[in-house]
Amino acid sequence: MSADTAALLKTPLHALHLELGAKMVPFAGYDMPVQYPTGVMTEHRHTRTAAGLFDVSHMGQVLLVGDDAAAALETLVPVDIVGLELFKQRYALFTDDNGGILDDLMVARRTDGLFVVVNAGCRDQDIAHMQKHLGGRCEVRPLPDQALLALQGPQAVTALSRLNPDVAKLVFMTGGFFDLDGIPTFVTRSGYTGEDGYEISVAADRSVELARKLLAQPEVKPIGLGARDSLRLEAGLCLYGHDIDTTTTPVEASLTWAIQKVRRAGGERAGGYPGAAVVDRQLAEGASRKRVGLVGSERMPVREGAKLVNEAGEEVGVVTSGTLGPTVNKPVALAYVTKAHAALGTQLFALVRDKRTPMTVASTPFTPNGYFRG
Repeated sequence: MSADTAALLKTPLHALHLELGAKMVPFAGYDMPVQYPTGVMTEHRHTRTAAGLFDVSHMGQVLLVGDDAAAALETLVPVDIVGLELFKQRYALFTDDNGGILDDLMVARRTDGLFVVVNAGCRDQDIAHMQKHLGGRCEVRPLPDQALLALQGPQAVTALSRLNPDVAKLVFMTGGFFDLDGIPTFVTRSGYTGEDGYEISVAADRSVELARKLLAQPEVKPIGLGARDSLRLEAGLCLYGHDIDTTTTPVEASLTWAIQKVRRAGGERAGGYPGAAVVDRQLAEGASRKRVGLVGSERMPVREGAKLVNEAGEEVGVVTSGTLGPTVNKPVALAYVTKAHAALGTQLFALVRDKRTPMTVASTPFTPNGYFRG
């Protein structure tokens, strides 16, 4: 083992990944499975048609405890947290003073507090950010002893229901505490693939036992980071550090759906979060550039960093994520383009090894979502 590998953190499921034949790679400071022996394409298709099990224990899990927690969290995000009902979940964004995105996160209201899940690469800074700004109003309690599993795909409900039939009653973006065949968990019906599915917070010391129970179900196979990325990209979902970061605002990132009316200018609890003036101005006037979806007509995959030009050869944008979509069987990408080139159907060209590859601005998701809304 190299010194580099030794320095990487390991999730509680690390030995299980090795047992399953995973190819491991460094990701966000962790040694993570990028794929298993069947390969990324097979894993992607299995998740779209059956059920895939992902280890997402590298994500940060935090509980905000106290009566003032929701109002406190609203000072850091442009999202309605106060109005979040018990066992409902919402997507949120930490913003900075310029309206840039520090991270995106999930927030669920539980009986014991607000359950927050943040990205692995931003975890330590996010926890420090919350402790600094919220620590005086609520307890910021990191949950390092919890693992996180994601079971995704149209047959996830079938597989998980064998461990507890009540999970089938959940709808998209709701959650609850469930015993899964004797293992206590907190489960939300959500995920990062565009499919129906669940995210399961479980004590680290019971996580392997739960993973084995899930992998014993005929519908379930283990899925690595490779397919996780192609699945989320086909679903048009942003990856922090690529499609969104501190140089992109929620408006530029086409994430305005996440900003409820109550938090916008004129709303009952408008503003009060970092960069509110910038975001409100862009909500009113629009931004000079916008995140869009792109679909290619040729088989050439277009990767992150590829420049986009118009017919005249003028540079009008840049690709932030791209792949050959296994479900849609075409190159798909997310990109930022100037406002004038953001309309659906706009013809652009990606420069790939100095060749012009035709791309069309398209709506996302690139493949229909399978979320269960009841």
